[in-house]
Amino acid sequence: MNKPRPSPVLPLPVLRALHKLGQDIRDARRRRRIPVAILAERASISRWTLNRIEKGDAAVAVGSYATALFTMGLIDRIADLADTMHDKVGRELEEEHLPQRIRLSRPRKPTPPKVIGR
Repeated sequence: MNKPRPSPVLPLPVLRALHKLGQDIRDARRRRRIPVAILAERASISRWTLNRIEKGDAAVAVGSYATALFTMGLIDRIADLADTMHDKVGRELEEEHLPQRIRLSRPRKPTPPKVIGR
């Protein structure tokens, strides 16, 4: 029999976010009145995996989380998780490196063809 793998050591905010995600998935399933067995079957995952998702287990593949969300019609929100429009720090860093001046480059003079072998 396989031993359960220990959960990876993750920062506390990550564990809290996964726990909240799991609770939100559980609440969404319950609001829709979908039993665990039905959602697991529709998402093509085991009931055990769905239970782990609803507990926010970090060892569960992100694809399983996404499939559970898709099955309940909530997949569009996952696409916006790391959207660059919401990355305030990244945009500020990018703006720091914008050039002060933008100059048009001069058109280059055409070079005469080289004559080979004389």
